[in-house]
Amino acid sequence: MTRTHEKVGHAPASKVLERYTSETAAKGVENGLKLIEGRWKLVILFHLFGGRVMRFSELERAIPEVSQKMLTQQLRQLEADGLVQRTVYPEVPPRVEYRLSAWGQALCPALDAFLEWTVAKPE
Repeated sequence: MTRTHEKVGHAPASKVLERYTSETAAKGVENGLKLIEGRWKLVILFHLFGGRVMRFSELERAIPEVSQKMLTQQLRQLEADGLVQRTVYPEVPPRVEYRLSAWGQALCPALDAFLEWTVAKPE
């Protein structure tokens, strides 16, 4: 086999990749990316990483560019997908807090790695 560039090599062996074909791996990653697609979802996730618990109004102040409607929609989708937990306290006025689920928190290292990958883009 002829190399097209001296840096081209073999992909590192991975136990995870042994369970998938190229097609099923691509589909799995595509499905995962669909969970976090949306203009504000990543911003919301990054605000909640590290075990932070935030009220709706705190998220609104932290992301001033987002409308209430859009923030509500994005939070509902993240909750429905199991990435965010919503806790409503029976008080007057009601207090609602958002935090990442354990599964949502497990996404943090993957997004950190993805960020490092984008920063390391060769020129």
